[in-house]
Parts: sequence; structure tokens; C-alpha cells
Amino acid sequence: MASTVTADKLVVKLSESIILNGQRYGGSNILVVNSINEVLQRIVTCPANVDTTVFRSGVTVDVTDSSVDVQDVKYIRLTNLDDTEPINVNLQIDVTESGSGASSANETATILLAAGHSFVMGTPHDSVAAYTTDSSVQTVLHDLESILVDPGSNAVDVEIFVAST
Repeated sequence: MASTVTADKLVVKLSESIILNGQRYGGSNILVVNSINEVLQRIVTCPANVDTTVFRSGVTVDVTDSSVDVQDVKYIRLTNLDDTEPINVNLQIDVTESGSGASSANETATILLAAGHSFVMGTPHDSVAAYTTDSSVQTVLHDLESILVDPGSNAVDVEIFVAST
């Protein structure tokens, strides 16, 4: 079966605008990612007190766990759709990268995502590192294996958008 999907460019626009004391501040940037032919977009309800996996990558596509090929992903956005509650976003990092197709997390980094805010990143391939020994800059980066949302004691909705080639 030949695919009828035609790749297109993803256009991401980011802008800030505020007027303080009569002076306008802010800016805007546009990112264009060419040759996108797959998107994953869904809204996920994360139950209270339950870590919820909203994204998973692997060396190859695994349809059984809805993972996407880590080298094909070019853009990821996670948005906290709750209007009051923050969430912990856990970036699960695969430092072993076995190449077998299976991926497993050996490290994690967590960020707080306030209500209504978004977390954006490009490719998950060779893109993150966690280091606990000291505060030295890390140049050896690893694959993002998955993203887990920890909603704390309140159920929250999040939106995940992933664009791949």
C-alpha cells in the first residue's frame, strides 16, 4: 500500500506582548520544520496521584505502546490545560541507548509546569542529560525515552503534540 500522506511544513509561532508605562515590550519568533508527515495530538486526563505517561519514544516504532521513533521526532509540545494547578513534568532519559529498539529510562529530570503553560522541545534524540556530581555543563546528551506527568493530588488535563518526519 502506498501512502497518500503528503509531507508539509510545521509552522510554530511564539510571541510575547506587554505594554508597561506606555512602552510596548515583547517579540515574536517563527520556527519552520520541513517534511513533517506524522503528528500525534491528544488530550490526556491525568488522574490525581497517578504518574501518567503521555509520550514514549524508541529506537524503532512500537505500535503496541504507541511509541514514536526517537530519530524521526522533530517537535514536542506539552501544555498544562488546567486553569489553577501546576504539574511536574518528568523527562525520562535513556543513557544506555542499546540500539535494540527497546528503550528504558535510567535517569530523570523534572520541571514544574504552571497552569496554562507549555513545555516545548525539538528532537528527543541526543537532546537531554542529567548530572548530579557537580554543576558542570554537559555535552554528552542522551535520548528522551518518555514524558510522565505527575499531577499531584488533583486530576488535570494535558495536551501533547508531536510532529515527526
